[in-house]
Amino acid sequence: MKIFIGGDHAGFELKGKVVEFLKNAGHEVVDKGPLSFDPADDYPDFIKSVAEAVAQDAGAKGVVIGKSGQGEAVCANRVKGARAAVYYGGSMEIVRLSREHNDANILSLGAGFLGEREALEAVETWLATPFSGEERHTRRIEKLDI
Repeated sequence: MKIFIGGDHAGFELKGKVVEFLKNAGHEVVDKGPLSFDPADDYPDFIKSVAEAVAQDAGAKGVVIGKSGQGEAVCANRVKGARAAVYYGGSMEIVRLSREHNDANILSLGAGFLGEREALEAVETWLATPFSGEERHTRRIEKLDI
């Protein structure tokens, strides 16, 4: 699967670990940046590019990473066709439901609240969980972009 990934300075270290994990799992990873650590960078510069790429490629997914993941999800969700869900710890049911019910195509991780193991488990769970395709969920998703 093609996976676009991006973040900011707060998610930079975790992004590198997620990229390695995804490549080792056989995914095609497109890193939209940052490609080097810059404590003054701004997440919209990277996240918007991820969201646009995912929205244009129906088979692709995206992972975005920042301190809380909140701003990254807000930024991604401004792009028509992008559906970002935030995970910064707690039950993996949140991750599963974002795929099963909402067909989220971008997972936003809060690096300031997640350890590496939990973040990688979330990515793995999210990618392995299919959209249910139930009529009620499909109907609701279709209403998002009108």
